[in-house]
Amino acid sequence: MTMSDDDIIAPRQSRSGGRSRAPFPGGEARGPIIDQEGHEIRPEALEQGFREFRFEFGKDSPFAGNPFGNLTREQRIARLEALAKLLDVAFVLPGTNIRYGIDGLIGLIPIVGDIITTAISLWLVREARALGAPWYLTARMLGNVAVDGVVGIVPLAGDAFDVMFRANMRNVRLLRRWLDKQPRI
Repeated sequence: MTMSDDDIIAPRQSRSGGRSRAPFPGGEARGPIIDQEGHEIRPEALEQGFREFRFEFGKDSPFAGNPFGNLTREQRIARLEALAKLLDVAFVLPGTNIRYGIDGLIGLIPIVGDIITTAISLWLVREARALGAPWYLTARMLGNVAVDGVVGIVPLAGDAFDVMFRANMRNVRLLRRWLDKQPRI
């Protein structure tokens, strides 16, 4: 079924006379609207749209110094896990099962690439410390970053080591194991 140009420019009206937001023919969507986390979204919130969406990074703003706002502990952990996967295992080498991430790609740039990826890895350790990780855990995480950074400086062999060692995934795994042992508050 093809759409005419008129349907693209001016969408069809529903039988009730109002505009249909449903992507299927035959009327309005039924049932609650659910966000990605499984929470119901009130219709009033949808009608309001982005009217309240604004950037306020001044010193009196609730987002001062942190453009991401106040994330929950689980959101911060999910962000760390997503970043570690992007850095270490985001792609698959065609024809093999070897996984690599942007850490291996950026590391191909001599010296500068390794400095950049080491800085990102250090940020992951800093976030783990902000989540309450003890000194012995952060020391082990720093050791993983140091090994990855020092060996990664060696041309080609260091990049192959980066792909296989996966320091960021190791660090997030260490953090997750420690967090799973902590009592729930």
